[in-house]
Amino acid sequence: MDGSDAAIAVYVITGFLGSGKTTLLNHLVNGRDMSDTAVIINEFGEVGIDHALVESSFEDAVLLNNGCLCCTIRGDLLDTLETLIVRRNMGRIPPFRRVVIETTGLADPAPILQSLLSDAVTSRNFQLRGITTLVDAVHGWAQLDDQLESRKQAAIADLLLLSKTDLASDDKAARLVERLKDLNPSAQIAEIRDGQIEPEIIFALNAFDAGLKGGDVQAWLGEELASAHSHDVNRHGDDISAFAITRNAPLPWPAVRRWLQSIASLRGGDVLRIKGILDIEGCAQPVVIHGIQTTLHQPKLLEGWGNEAKSSRVVIIARNLNADGVSAALDKVLAAYLAPI
Repeated sequence: MDGSDAAIAVYVITGFLGSGKTTLLNHLVNGRDMSDTAVIINEFGEVGIDHALVESSFEDAVLLNNGCLCCTIRGDLLDTLETLIVRRNMGRIPPFRRVVIETTGLADPAPILQSLLSDAVTSRNFQLRGITTLVDAVHGWAQLDDQLESRKQAAIADLLLLSKTDLASDDKAARLVERLKDLNPSAQIAEIRDGQIEPEIIFALNAFDAGLKGGDVQAWLGEELASAHSHDVNRHGDDISAFAITRNAPLPWPAVRRWLQSIASLRGGDVLRIKGILDIEGCAQPVVIHGIQTTLHQPKLLEGWGNEAKSSRVVIIARNLNADGVSAALDKVLAAYLAPI
């Protein structure tokens, strides 16, 4: 496989300062199954990769003994991805079928994800598959309180990895897990110690490629969101909250599209994630939607509803966005669409 035909899977690893990204990356790049992986990191020296240099492919890039290619972000992320593609096509670096991108601890992940969902990236056959966020069990609660970036990193994740649980009391770790569930009820949560994790836990993520999934609708949206989520997501004073908009009757796509576009246009800067399954009039299959801030990704079809009852469920994770207002806006566009001319 030369990587030129199939989509190249992209995985983002983020987390606040001290959460354990470096340790996790060291574990990943030492893995035996990383020979077809390019790892993009912010500062090469911070990762502490001390393997023997096999070949220098281009500035700030090294090919490790196990075939894993590592490079730094050289300015714009899109430029770095473009450089990787060009160098691969020239035969200067080996073929690769996935990319792991590590963000800085202070990074707002939303603009990075917007870049990864842009036409410039998808036209090169890159495909964002999932976001993994590390959260420090010892300091995570205070970071969520004090740092907006930390809340964004946790809220936008598909997989939350709780690190340093051996240094935190069981009660403290349990309370942090409950807070993370409130902040991002659709994310998977797992513990990680010393960066040790089976790589497939990360690489099995497919949240941004829902069209490859089967009919397990509930699993895609998250077990917690399939039932009535009764927690007050703002009970900790967070300005970021997650809420679900549900409708039981089939919806007309033109009205839904107008509603989504209005959210992206008017409040896109505050929207961290939109993720939903829709029952659309005239369509027998579930329609998947997702977006980041002002970027709305192309809708896709799941194979079927499986054992799930047909309904529309849209999960929105946003800053200072009122669920009642968003729901009322949907009702308004539906009424306008159905109103007689």
